Amino acid sequence: MFSGAFTALVTPFRNGEVDVEALEGMVEFQIKNGIHGLVPCATTGETPCMSEAEDRVVIETVVRVANGRVPVIAGTGSNSTDMAIKYTRMAEEAGADGSLQVAPYYNKPTQEGLYRHFATIAENTSLPLVLYNIPGRTSVTIEADTMARLAEVPNIVGVKESTLSMNMVSDIKKLCGEDFDILSGDDPVTLPLMALGGVGVISVSSNVAPGAVADMVNAFLEGDFERGREIHYQLLPLFRALFVETNPIPVKTAASLLGLCSDEMRLPLVPMEGENLQYLQETLDASAHLLPTPEEV
Repeated sequence: MFSGAFTALVTPFRNGEVDVEALEGMVEFQIKNGIHGLVPCATTGETPCMSEAEDRVVIETVVRVANGRVPVIAGTGSNSTDMAIKYTRMAEEAGADGSLQVAPYYNKPTQEGLYRHFATIAENTSLPLVLYNIPGRTSVTIEADTMARLAEVPNIVGVKESTLSMNMVSDIKKLCGEDFDILSGDDPVTLPLMALGGVGVISVSSNVAPGAVADMVNAFLEGDFERGREIHYQLLPLFRALFVETNPIPVKTAASLLGLCSDEMRLPLVPMEGENLQYLQETLDASAHLLPTPEEV
């Protein structure tokens, strides 16, 4: 159902508020540069520090500006099942095409708890759900066997896979079948994941390099593996620079340096400085051929 390169959008702020004008421009920038889909209100969007009203503004804005040109998968997960249902219904009302559901963080449920959490959300929405498996942030892993059970739920359609384990990807593919979409949750492992049957990526780097990330995924989907590898290695320095500090600090800084939005963040995230900022700027300069600016669109 969902394949290609999707951007996990940063949320632009100005003077403490969501910068709707900048967000509109970012959506246009993404679509005009060939991105396949958009994911607002995920980790990269700083949603842990956003209110429900702000999430609604962001999702409604992205849906409105995208206007059906690309699918919008809204991040509406929570470590509270009731809150995840509430946010998912809100995204459904706003016109989103799907929902990204992170594994419950901090409370660390069992595999049975994970199954019931996601299955209960699915029962309370008609939106297709993409699970988000990122134990590095949540301290819990959705095991492949549990994912296979969840794949039997009609509107649970795929996973954003961020365990960095190709064994996990292989098990998910084997147990969940061809109709269950596996999307990379980490830019640098997109190609090996796709070699094992994945169908794309939910990308951080595509905030600033949407065309190049989309081209890489397109090449692999079209069977041009050599071209896909070539673009991967062109992008690799950027992939690394954009994770020199906790995401989304570097990518929002990069977006600001390229004129897409301000670098305003919300505590506890703080702006980049010193050697890391210099490293990021040098990498952007060296990767300029991969980075369209808003003026070039």
